[in-house]
Amino acid sequence: MANTPLSFMILCLTISSLAYTALSVPDWPAGRSTRFYDFKLHTMTVKKLCNTKKIVAVNNMSPGPVVYAQQGDRVIVRVTNESPYNATIHWHGVRQILSCWFDGPSYITQCPIQPGQSFTYEFTLVRQKGTFFWHAHVSWLRATVYGALVVYPKTGVPYPFPYPFEEHIVILGEYWLQDVVKLERQVLASGGGPPPSDAYTINGHPGPNYNCSANDVYEIEVVPGKTYLLRLINAGLNTENFFTIANHKLTIVEADAEYTKPFTTDRVMLGPGQTMIVLVTADQPIAKYSMAMGPYMSAQGIPFQNISAIANFQYLGAVPDRISIPARLPSFNDNLAVKTVMDGLRSLKTSKVPREIDTNLFVTIGINVNKCRSKKPQKNCQGINNGTMAASMNNISFIKPTVSVLEAYYKGNEGFFTDDFPGAPLRFYDFVNGAPNDAPIDTNSMKGTRTKVVEYGSRVQIILQDTGTISTENHPIHLHGYSFYVVGYGTGNYDPQTANFNLVDPPYMNTIGVPVGGWAAIRFVADNPGVWFMHCHIDVHQSWGLGTVLIVKNGNGHLETLPHPPADLPRC
Repeated sequence: MANTPLSFMILCLTISSLAYTALSVPDWPAGRSTRFYDFKLHTMTVKKLCNTKKIVAVNNMSPGPVVYAQQGDRVIVRVTNESPYNATIHWHGVRQILSCWFDGPSYITQCPIQPGQSFTYEFTLVRQKGTFFWHAHVSWLRATVYGALVVYPKTGVPYPFPYPFEEHIVILGEYWLQDVVKLERQVLASGGGPPPSDAYTINGHPGPNYNCSANDVYEIEVVPGKTYLLRLINAGLNTENFFTIANHKLTIVEADAEYTKPFTTDRVMLGPGQTMIVLVTADQPIAKYSMAMGPYMSAQGIPFQNISAIANFQYLGAVPDRISIPARLPSFNDNLAVKTVMDGLRSLKTSKVPREIDTNLFVTIGINVNKCRSKKPQKNCQGINNGTMAASMNNISFIKPTVSVLEAYYKGNEGFFTDDFPGAPLRFYDFVNGAPNDAPIDTNSMKGTRTKVVEYGSRVQIILQDTGTISTENHPIHLHGYSFYVVGYGTGNYDPQTANFNLVDPPYMNTIGVPVGGWAAIRFVADNPGVWFMHCHIDVHQSWGLGTVLIVKNGNGHLETLPHPPADLPRC
């Protein structure tokens, strides 16, 4: 009898809770359980490619520590900046439902964490699982400050494919001998393009094709007959990359943290910012096989690193010191290989694609050459035709403000941004084949911190159109705060009369490679209030201004309203 009041109270609370759940909107995203991590950014000394240098890293690791969580978890990461540079961390692919303040892009949602200061990121993985990653989002620190974010399904929920024997994280990267922060400043000051990276890396290791790297090789040891899950992440800075394993098939089952219908291929291409899960079965004769990473360069006349990074896929029982069986990568400009994989991506489940559209945007993507306006043209105008390189959306190069757009928007502070980003180009022409950007022909980009305001709940379609003002090129476009349905893509200029859309099972992604000399159509519902960066994930293009900001207004009630900023939000 002593327990009766307590039992009765629990029963009443349970009934009350069930009734509330049935009659109310979903609760505030508080998280099922909480995962705590402590990140310290600092300099560390590394030896690679016959050189010793200092890089910025997290917790004395590059790639940095893996953040593990489960769908629905609350993640709290305290970041202390002990490096000499400003820093932020972006949680790439995380939708940040009602947590826009913790998204991480510098001067978009927060001011940078200054040296000696700290900031705590807090977010809930609402209805999300899969392979994500985190990386610095200020200057070019992403070259060394990055790591995986792995989110498992809820307990008891299986993968929609046979459970693998093991899983491994495979992060593709680029390595420079120069200080990357100084390198970005030099590139922007010169007005020209960046030098190629000194090496590609697989989990931080360049492999035997590079000087002093015979033993700097990543290796996966496999058991014959077993199937392995590889979480592929492209954390590279300025190059898109192919990946393959000699004599083995790759079955794609996830792209950008969303399950896909299984699609088997010999090789995949990931642009910077893209992630993928592939299944690989060790079904070949016992030996050591190469895992290879090489360049995909769709632009013309651009220098790039053409030496492949190599890792080992070694069977148990294989002779350790024997040379690995070489992998065959596609040609660096094999556009068909890229299209073939994209054609094979389909959502696993019937999607909820918006059929009707409230907000329709047409956004051109291009590289520009602006007129030289420097008094020292030989020093500052090293771009094509003695101009300065730029990049733009709808011919507007995005300029980051001196405070974050989110803070200025939330506080109503004027003068830091405008809301007049055009919903279409100011003029239409043959985007792919016309208007060569030879200064002084007037295709100079305009500069500004222009944003596009979108009503809460709008069903949005964006047509992303590649342009050939300098050269057509595949651009990996990433949208913060959202995933989107890739309902269509094609070559040439977008034509609504002839474009084929897939409204049944299109892939659901957060970074889309807009085809070289072509277009891509994406759709999503603007149901997450805040300030969201949309930009090319090739960092030099972002530095040149290839981006814009979508501001999604508040809806009704606290579950559709941007919350107040955290107390420790960094100040500029």
